Amino acid sequence: MVRKTFTACTNKLVLKRRCFRIAGALAAVLLTTAGLSAPCRGQQTARDWQAEVRQCAAAHDWAGALRIVDTEIARAPKDMDIRSWRARVLLWAGRLAEAEQEYAELVKAVPNDPDDRLGLGNVYLRQRRLPDALRAMDRAVALDPQRADLRAARARVLMAMGEPRQARLDWRQVLSLDPANAVARDELASLSGETKHELRIGAENDLFNFTGANHHQWLSLVSRWSSRWTASAAGDFYQIAGIGAGKFTGSITRTAARWGSLTIGGAMARDNAVVPRAEAFFAADRGWAVSQDRILRGIELTYGQHWYWYATARILTLDETVLVYFPREWTWSVRLTQARSQFSAMAADWKPSGMTRLGFPVTHAGPRRLFGNIYFAAGTEDFAQVSQIGSFASQTYGGGFRLQLNARQDITGYAGYQRRTQNRTDTNFGVSYGIRF
Repeated sequence: MVRKTFTACTNKLVLKRRCFRIAGALAAVLLTTAGLSAPCRGQQTARDWQAEVRQCAAAHDWAGALRIVDTEIARAPKDMDIRSWRARVLLWAGRLAEAEQEYAELVKAVPNDPDDRLGLGNVYLRQRRLPDALRAMDRAVALDPQRADLRAARARVLMAMGEPRQARLDWRQVLSLDPANAVARDELASLSGETKHELRIGAENDLFNFTGANHHQWLSLVSRWSSRWTASAAGDFYQIAGIGAGKFTGSITRTAARWGSLTIGGAMARDNAVVPRAEAFFAADRGWAVSQDRILRGIELTYGQHWYWYATARILTLDETVLVYFPREWTWSVRLTQARSQFSAMAADWKPSGMTRLGFPVTHAGPRRLFGNIYFAAGTEDFAQVSQIGSFASQTYGGGFRLQLNARQDITGYAGYQRRTQNRTDTNFGVSYGIRF
């Protein structure tokens, strides 16, 4: 009896130990599973909020994107990756001063992160602080020389600084790191040979319903000697009402990253009383990059004055032009002109005119690219021909194209129809061919 009782007790004890072992094993499995699943849930959460930020950015909802990022920062204030996302959103939103401050703090906290250096360089590039941008990109490339995107960013800064030779070296490095990079191939093709000169030849015709046709042929050469200095020269040949005339025009342009460009020039002619005897002009141009992620990409302002001295008249024109850049290479411009005409024995008279033009891409694929434009002008005269001086109102409708054959050659053309007072009309059209070398 005692032996049976002892055996039964022993069996119960073994059973209890087995149960404890099974329970312990199950607990260990559950804890391990929980430990492994916790990071996965954290990663899923990270992917979720980052996806939401990208969705807000795609909709240009910058306030919504910042709310999401700020919520994550409140949850993990020491997480530098989240702070980097905040700086990125500020840059996308065009809030450059705030983005600069955010990236500067990140660079100070984590000095060896190439992504933060890249972001800071992009901020400087948008602000046109090109030397600062280059220093930031240099540091980013030094931290990770095997990243193609860092090399490409540095190449863009060098191109903005007017340093195509150095940019070409970086684009080649991008291709060596990423042979399938189409952007690098296109940029290298455009920089191949480092063209400095553009030779262009063209012809124009005006067909009137009240007099004989006018014809105009011209040849021009534009030479970019450096990132700061550009010179141009052109020869024009006219056949107006059966009378021939010729003109030579020259100009020089000084460009600076901070204040834009200034052009001065003049012209002398064998006028035969049908074109100006002499001309003088200047133009100031200034552009600003606004945002690469908004509808408005950039804006450019130009102001110019042009003096014409005819045999029997003096003309002064004041031109103000606004050119707006949109995504996908769309552009829109508005030009206002005030012309002061003074003929012999007559008082001076001011006349306004204006023109608006919309430019757009037609095809993007391949080396051949086609761009088009349409325009409308009211009261617009160019004052270059004696038949266009006088007191008349006009409306002009027209359009044109530019066919980019390759990186070095293109063809441009236009056609327009002008209605003047007294039921007079002018149908004009022209074409030109340009080559860079």
